[in-house]
Amino acid sequence: MRNLLQHLMKRIISLLITLFIITAVLYATVMFTPAETRATLFMPKNTSPRMTEQQYQAMLNRMIEKYHLNDPYPVQYYYWVSSLLQGNWGYSPVLQENILSAIIARTPATAELALFSILLFIPLGIISGVIAGSRQHKASDHGFRITAFIATSLPSFILALILLSFFYVDLHWFAPGRATSSISNVINSQDFRLYTGMYTIDGLLNGRPDVTLDALRHLAMPVFTLAIAHWATLGRITRATMVEEMQQDYVTAARARGLSDNRIVWGHTLRNAASPALTSSILSATSLLTGVYVVEILFNINGISSVAVSSMAFIPDASAALGFGIYNVILVWFLMLILDVAQSLIDPRIREAV
Repeated sequence: MRNLLQHLMKRIISLLITLFIITAVLYATVMFTPAETRATLFMPKNTSPRMTEQQYQAMLNRMIEKYHLNDPYPVQYYYWVSSLLQGNWGYSPVLQENILSAIIARTPATAELALFSILLFIPLGIISGVIAGSRQHKASDHGFRITAFIATSLPSFILALILLSFFYVDLHWFAPGRATSSISNVINSQDFRLYTGMYTIDGLLNGRPDVTLDALRHLAMPVFTLAIAHWATLGRITRATMVEEMQQDYVTAARARGLSDNRIVWGHTLRNAASPALTSSILSATSLLTGVYVVEILFNINGISSVAVSSMAFIPDASAALGFGIYNVILVWFLMLILDVAQSLIDPRIREAV
């Protein structure tokens, strides 16, 4: 238990230092813009369009003084981080709302897509990798390697277009978006309560399984598109580990004692292969979070990606772009921490090395 706590504290400190470096570099790039431009990020949303040039300049000067935008970099960074911790992430003129509120409102859609993708590719990647690695050079192994090669070679946006053209345009089975129009009317009605913002979960909590089924049907194509490449990567790493483990002496000894292959594979070698698989899962899950936004755009899911898209549409929205970047860094930070703790709980060798 002591080693686990030491390992946990070490990881938290390491990730906090990483978070500090990333945010410091990110804000340093913002400082290349003039103070007057950065002051517009904090302008109140109720600014009158009839304001004179003198009044507008006076308000800019107040924003510059209030947020210390002419002070040295360490001072500016300190006050900027303080503003973030207080929930003041700036106002987006394109979205016409506060950045933090806009991101939080769109988080459930992104979280739902990422969650189901992770729940799909991690168990399938480990199971298929174990089966392929334990049956090296057999038909199942060759089939897995060919499928994994195709999955890693096919860009996500190409796969998304193929799925849309076949399952949506031709067969009319799955549609983009989060829900059909009739289900959307149910969700937007006063009788339906959004507990989590995830339609699959809220449908069950509201006693409406039809909402859950409709949401799952709309998630099918984007989840498959997002998970397939990460499944292939995780499966190949698990397979390589299993091939190595199957050649160890303890496997030969287990077979000599008369243990079945299934018991050897799932009861012994899988434990030793779990650590590399979980390490790959951590990297794949963090990579998935940065790739989810492209899939959201392709399948018309109004998630966090809409904040990034809005920041580049019509007029540059630096406030939305900066908020999107910070939120993504924090999200990846928390996911890495959670998965790293899970890995240390499963594999004692990691925490004992502290």
